[in-house]
Amino acid sequence: MTLQRRLKTSSAWIGLLSGSWLLGVLMLQLLFGQRLERLQIERLGQELALNLRLSELILERYPPALISELTGLDLQIAVVPTAPERPNQAAQKRAEALRLELCSRMNLCPRLLPAASTDNSDRPQVWIELVSPLEPVWLRSELPTLRSWPPEPTLLALALVGAIVSTGGIYLFLEVRRPLQTLEKGLSDVGHASDPEKLPTQGAPEVQRITQRFNAMLQRLAVNQQERSTMLAGIAHDLRAPITRLRFRLSMQDLEEEERKQFHGDLQALERITNQFLLFAGEGDREHPVECPLDQWLAEAVAGQPKDQLKLEVSPTNATIRPVALSRALSNLIDNALSYGEPPVVIRLTHDNARVLIEVWDQGRGILEDQWQRALQPFHRIDAARGQQGHCGLGLAIASHVMQQHGGTIRFRQGHGDPGRFAVLLELPVDGPKKPVFLQKT
Repeated sequence: MTLQRRLKTSSAWIGLLSGSWLLGVLMLQLLFGQRLERLQIERLGQELALNLRLSELILERYPPALISELTGLDLQIAVVPTAPERPNQAAQKRAEALRLELCSRMNLCPRLLPAASTDNSDRPQVWIELVSPLEPVWLRSELPTLRSWPPEPTLLALALVGAIVSTGGIYLFLEVRRPLQTLEKGLSDVGHASDPEKLPTQGAPEVQRITQRFNAMLQRLAVNQQERSTMLAGIAHDLRAPITRLRFRLSMQDLEEEERKQFHGDLQALERITNQFLLFAGEGDREHPVECPLDQWLAEAVAGQPKDQLKLEVSPTNATIRPVALSRALSNLIDNALSYGEPPVVIRLTHDNARVLIEVWDQGRGILEDQWQRALQPFHRIDAARGQQGHCGLGLAIASHVMQQHGGTIRFRQGHGDPGRFAVLLELPVDGPKKPVFLQKT
């Protein structure tokens, strides 16, 4: 993050904190202003009640002028003291509240009158009548007011705490929690998506550093994947030329029929391995999914298989698939069923509202249940003899990779003779790809 961007972000958060603080002060004043004013009146009433009692006792022996000089109280001798020309209604309400407070604290309720301000201040004042034995005496006192600005220190402190908490919560959500959720989603896509996208660098500095390292990891994985695909595709491509030359030379040689069949079988095995290398290297990953009738597609996909060893059971349905990739995966499963199982191979197509199921059944003993997970790993052979038939352990791995592209699952099932004894099941979502699950037992 550049210095200018950091300054801009810091200024935005400081502005948000200041704005939250001011808003909190206003809200607290609206919510607790009357309560604070009431507390101020109670405190003033307590002080004035004490001053009034002491002043009334002293007035029995000393004149008001001497008492005012000694105590600092503003005392005035008058029948009715001077009042302001335009009394403030809010001040009158506070004066009435103060009178009620004094009545609750004294034996006699004193009389209160509005007083004109003598110091040119805006704070309202009031006259309070004292009980004097000789002449009427009045005590001037200021009424409490709730300051609009600067607010009370208590309100400022509470508003500051609330602003810090609210701004901190917003910061955690926008700068930490939301970027971490994006990072979590990106991590879940690794291994599922064929080409996961880099994440935007955003949020708190610590989260940005984690995101940068995640993007660097994606870049390294992409480079490794590209190198692997290039290597496998190069090997497979380079093998095709000598295979073609061997076929040509073999056709020119005068060989016995049995030797010719053996040579042709070896070349077919090499060609099958080459094609599987190309498939596993990612050839066809860029194929765009299309919606098509699966029953018709399935009939075309198995058209080249021996008809006397294959049985097709389909029901009309449509789904969005990658036709070429899924056809190659299905061909690998049929090839495995014909090579290691027993005919007939039964291919069944069923569907419901949420999924499409392609079942490839054969009559062989199949794969042991404890080897189902390992059978999906690349270059893994169930037994060593399979490598002698032109198989390199990529058939099921390719099918699993194709199902990941479709957001589907690949599963195994043991049967009881109808329609077969062992099956590989390809389960596809009807309404587009979902997060893949690699293996389930049924």
